[in-house]
Amino acid sequence: MSRKLERKRGTRRKGGGPGGKRTLHALVLAGLLGGSAYLTVELRDRQDDPAPPVRTLGGPAAKSASKTASGERRFERLAAPARTVVRSADGSVLATFTDNARTAVLTGPSRTFTEPNFTSAKVTTDSWVRLLPEKWKEGAEKAPWFKEWFATQLGSQEPDIFAFSMEYLDGAPQKKDAHGVPYAGDAQFGPLNPNGSEAGDLRLEQSDFYDYLGIPYTFRDGTAEKPEAQRFRAMDCSGFVRTVFGYRARYPLLGKDVKGDGLPRTANGMARLAPGVPVLELTNKRPAAIDKLQPGDLVFFDIDKRTGERLDHVGIYMGLDTDGKPRFVSSREEANGPTFGDKGGTARLDGNGFYATGLRGATRL
Repeated sequence: MSRKLERKRGTRRKGGGPGGKRTLHALVLAGLLGGSAYLTVELRDRQDDPAPPVRTLGGPAAKSASKTASGERRFERLAAPARTVVRSADGSVLATFTDNARTAVLTGPSRTFTEPNFTSAKVTTDSWVRLLPEKWKEGAEKAPWFKEWFATQLGSQEPDIFAFSMEYLDGAPQKKDAHGVPYAGDAQFGPLNPNGSEAGDLRLEQSDFYDYLGIPYTFRDGTAEKPEAQRFRAMDCSGFVRTVFGYRARYPLLGKDVKGDGLPRTANGMARLAPGVPVLELTNKRPAAIDKLQPGDLVFFDIDKRTGERLDHVGIYMGLDTDGKPRFVSSREEANGPTFGDKGGTARLDGNGFYATGLRGATRL
């Protein structure tokens, strides 16, 4: 995809700042680009391989006794949206699978995520968000592929969507793969805008996962992209979602905003063209209720009057925080990168805050 100008996908609110994150020298990028040709091929050809292990920020809470033991299990069908809920013998929910979606929520050990630099709120959850090998459909619990997958994933503490997300927050430690490419660590939103200010467009958009990695990338449709030196270690809101779901969790990625088997480039493209299941139907108004959301859903916002009907921000729903408020994580200009904190606007979907009033819809991939 050529880097066409797209209107703001971050936030615009007075009082925000760069978040104190330091830009990296171009010299670092030059060293990484030396091996970029090999790495590009490897990433493209091995997209289904497991991503490198990660550590969740904030540390795990005391592990709850999740119902993961083998034994009698009941597969129950529910509607709106059509889905299968797996229950243990005592009725506890073990997992939820939504028809035509790959995103699954499994019950596991409780974890607590914290981000004290940007919020006093914490998210304590026993939900583990993972991707199924293929889209769910009614009766899939009888398929051999599912039985094998479920046996290894239920109760697993291998990194999931939330763990990947936390690897890019403020202060997250840098981690490199076997070839020296830093695949995780504190991410910026984007380079400083020479014509911007703290009150608007302080940082440039359009930094994708390959910019963060500092390597060229060729998509399955043949679209080839090269990273820009000034965008190294940066990802905008849609770039963050593509990093987490695509580069880390191996959901297919598209090179531009087109309809197909993969995640489009922008927030608007994801909202209108991506595969998956609409959970909150897109309208030009705030949804009347958000009770259908589940952890891992993509939430879309219209927070910039200049974009017209385009959706200009996207995040990942985390569930309820310790105050009982629905919270999401996204990459934002004012925080200069991924956050589930409140710098630049309270990261809650209820009330009358900046993001809550700008919410327009949600999709389950």
